[in-house]
Amino acid sequence: MKYPAFLLPCILLTGAACQRVTERSATTPMATSITPDASLRETRWVLRQVGSQPVAEVASPNQTPYLFISAAGTAEGLGGCNRFRGALKPATDDGELQFAPLQSTRMTCPELETEQAFAQALENTHAYRITGKLLLLYADAGRTGTPLAQLEAVPLP
Repeated sequence: MKYPAFLLPCILLTGAACQRVTERSATTPMATSITPDASLRETRWVLRQVGSQPVAEVASPNQTPYLFISAAGTAEGLGGCNRFRGALKPATDDGELQFAPLQSTRMTCPELETEQAFAQALENTHAYRITGKLLLLYADAGRTGTPLAQLEAVPLP
């Protein structure tokens, strides 16, 4: 008779422990918004689309168009052939992003369409949104319509 009496408290304690775990997991809030996987600064953003046009893969990784914004607020990158550099204008609102005039090298390149479209998109940018690993650049502060450019966060080389 002592043996079953000893088991009863163990069974009750085990059941209570399992119930607590179940209750805790049931009250864990579900994520309802997309949390950025990358921050705007100190991330290498590779150009994937300009306007509604996807950017074609390039043969050499050294020619991949990208944007990098430093923690200090400088912007630099590659348009595909020419490098560019400049500063950010001070932001007054969350989501605001404007580039000061960007200086660029002027090498002769066989394909300049993507590079020119990328430079134009950066020049016209007034706001941004990060969704997961995508950086979306917009012409208006309301961040509506088709983004000027879409860039993807990739690990720094």
